[in-house]
Amino acid sequence: QVQLAESGGGWVQTGGSLKLSCAPSLPGIYYANCMAWFRQAPGKEREGVAAIYPGGGSPAYADSVKGRFTITQDNFNTTVTLQMNSLKPDDTAVYYCAADKPRPGPAPCHWMMTGGVGDSGYWGQGTQVTVSS
Repeated sequence: QVQLAESGGGWVQTGGSLKLSCAPSLPGIYYANCMAWFRQAPGKEREGVAAIYPGGGSPAYADSVKGRFTITQDNFNTTVTLQMNSLKPDDTAVYYCAADKPRPGPAPCHWMMTGGVGDSGYWGQGTQVTVSS
């Protein structure tokens, strides 16, 4: 059974930073898929935050996090990291790592920001991020 192991998260004050990491249990999952982060705040729908394809192409970001969050890949450790800076209370949510197939073209993961994860994709268990005002 494929697992996406998440780490990081926690509590921080407004303006602070946190880092989330995600490592698939099978390296093949990392190389074959877009690796993404989603989040779900209480009472809200799950939304795409950022995604990257280790095979190349431009990363994808939600408009609400552009300029504050950065998603990076570590091919040696088959790990994807989400660096979150200038955090706001609105960023408070459970953050989920996910993986799904890339689309052809220079922006292989952008579809995940609005399309979510399909039946062939994978989800992590989620990690809580809390930003206090």
